[in-house]
Amino acid sequence: MYAIVEIAGQQFKVSKDQKVFVHRLQNQEGEKVAFNNVLLLDNNGTITVGAPAIDGASVEAKVVKHLKGDKVIVFKKKRRKGFKVKNGHRQYLTEILVENIIASGAAAKPAKTEKKEEKPSKSAKADDLKKIEGIGPKASEALVAAGVDTFAKLAKKSADEIKTILAEASSTLAHLDPQTWAAQAQLAADGKWDELKKWQDELNGGIVK
Repeated sequence: MYAIVEIAGQQFKVSKDQKVFVHRLQNQEGEKVAFNNVLLLDNNGTITVGAPAIDGASVEAKVVKHLKGDKVIVFKKKRRKGFKVKNGHRQYLTEILVENIIASGAAAKPAKTEKKEEKPSKSAKADDLKKIEGIGPKASEALVAAGVDTFAKLAKKSADEIKTILAEASSTLAHLDPQTWAAQAQLAADGKWDELKKWQDELNGGIVK
């Protein structure tokens, strides 16, 4: 059994009878201490993760002794400035002995399966709306963003509905005239490409000449 616990601003993986060096504690040598900020518990293979800490779980330990860590040299130098500073540092530490890990109150939480939001995606069934005379790349993007991504969906829209979609997407699209788009889309949805092509030859930017 082991636990991930936060002690004096640091996280440690601890188990029973393990000695750990932590930042200096205010407790006296020989004193008992308890750390309640347990982030994770492994109880014989059953893992419990806190949110962020686990309610009711704690790590009990005894302060063995206070001491200083090994000296660390801190050297600073600035090139061509004649600046050099050399300092030594020894961190104040406390050695503790983990005596017990209490898991009471901690219930194993099953891993959460995040439900991804089902966003309207451009699936393989989406149609190339630019095949409709009068629809360019920007207009196509506006329609797809509004959920109109197939010929069948476009065929069900009125000219006013299409104009509203375009105007809300960008002021530069508001001038487009979609009066024939739905009818063209219906021919495309029905697979009548020859008939659509013949009609498009008579159109000018999607507008009847």
